[in-house]
Amino acid sequence: MASPLTLTLDIGSSSTRALVFDHRATCVPGLVAQVPNAPIIDRQGDTTFDATAIWSNVLTVIDQIMDAAAHRAADIKTVACCTFVTNILGVRRDGTPVTPVLTYANPSAAADVALLREELGPAGVDHVHDRTGCLLHSSYLPARFRWIERTHPAWLAEADRWMSIGEYVLWRFTGQRLASYSVATWTGLLNRRTLDWDGRWLERLPVRREQLSPLGDVQPVAATLQAEWAARWPDLASARWLPAIGDGAAANVGSGCADGRHIALTIGTTGAMRVVVPPALPAMPDGLWLYRVTQDQGLLGGATTEGGNLLAWLRETLRLPPLEPLDQAVQALEPAGNGLTFLPFISGERAPGWNDSAHAVLAGFNPSTTPVAIYRAALEAIAYRFALIFRRMEPYLPGDPQARRIVASGGALTGSPAWLQIMADVLNCPVDVLAEQELSARGLALVALQETGIISALDALPPTVMRTYQPDPARHLRYRAGLDEQVALYARLFSTGLAP
Repeated sequence: MASPLTLTLDIGSSSTRALVFDHRATCVPGLVAQVPNAPIIDRQGDTTFDATAIWSNVLTVIDQIMDAAAHRAADIKTVACCTFVTNILGVRRDGTPVTPVLTYANPSAAADVALLREELGPAGVDHVHDRTGCLLHSSYLPARFRWIERTHPAWLAEADRWMSIGEYVLWRFTGQRLASYSVATWTGLLNRRTLDWDGRWLERLPVRREQLSPLGDVQPVAATLQAEWAARWPDLASARWLPAIGDGAAANVGSGCADGRHIALTIGTTGAMRVVVPPALPAMPDGLWLYRVTQDQGLLGGATTEGGNLLAWLRETLRLPPLEPLDQAVQALEPAGNGLTFLPFISGERAPGWNDSAHAVLAGFNPSTTPVAIYRAALEAIAYRFALIFRRMEPYLPGDPQARRIVASGGALTGSPAWLQIMADVLNCPVDVLAEQELSARGLALVALQETGIISALDALPPTVMRTYQPDPARHLRYRAGLDEQVALYARLFSTGLAP
């Protein structure tokens, strides 16, 4: 009897991907499809996607996979999905999108955040963080719905339902509306203790509870493909569908970071650091969020607006050499030795200060400063932001600190040996690079294997470590001084938000 296969759908900010995995969470050769997603970025930096285009991309990658799978298509027993989070779109009852897919990148809602802060007061803002595990910020849905009310009231009148793109895909395919706790915790609207939509927020926002999807854990839904899609893909007609989870949660699982000793550090366009913890934290750490992987697994961490986006801008603007020789040139420079202090907030700040008004700053340059030195300062600056996040996470990490490891993922980070060593030295912790490449999709496969009973735990099939970057104590001391300089500059320039 053939081993069951899992079809994974990864709807990301750069592309929609479909991959097939076997019962060992190994990607099946040749069963990979990818179509680029095209973000729409306005002058203020708000980023959206055309919902119809993403839906079309999902259909395209499934078509390609089913064609390529041929006789193996009938072995696909489970379909799992992850998406970029936080996102939302309004739809009519017939499935027609009313809005684009609105993303976490919503800096124009900073004014709405300020008004909500006034309404709630300092104690109320702290209570929001404690109830939802999310801070009051433009990247979350409370500010987004106030922004919609202020700038696009017609959307509120026309939309019958509000859902994430992952919920939309599940609904269109199976007819079932369901938001996983994983996705819902990324919205800022889920009460982390009751695992229900937060009633206090709903009293203040122009959205009704019945317009949001029912909530549930990550498990196969009680529905299969509707007739139209079963006719298109007969081999998927009886496959079990899982509700979408957050891409960050999937990446943690796929990278083997399903316990408190392994901390996932992902840097692509932006960045995030996350660790799995028990979800019932008595109080929220300053500047961090607490999401969910599943109902019983919390995901503690922080995300940055800066990452590969800043580095790509620097490479183009400074006309730097190609990546490989650039990385070698960076490695030749002294750690924290260029006299520069960089605040890397190219699109405002998320963790740990959550300051929408923060902006990028380069201090300390002079006529002898080289473009490569500026680039290295940017690499170090982003690493410092993760050091501040790591500091806040450490009290909640179990076990011996010497046993902790950072697991790196994301092309911007893993493609740069210089940056990987900088991260190990700044964080004073070993940084592992894995042999596996498709970590979010692999995480989806592991979740599907556990939910269908093939494996007993998410860490049952650990990934292979390809290389480890060990921290250097002397370089770490130099970087601590550089971090202190960055913190001091931040404190001088930004009097609002949570100072590091």
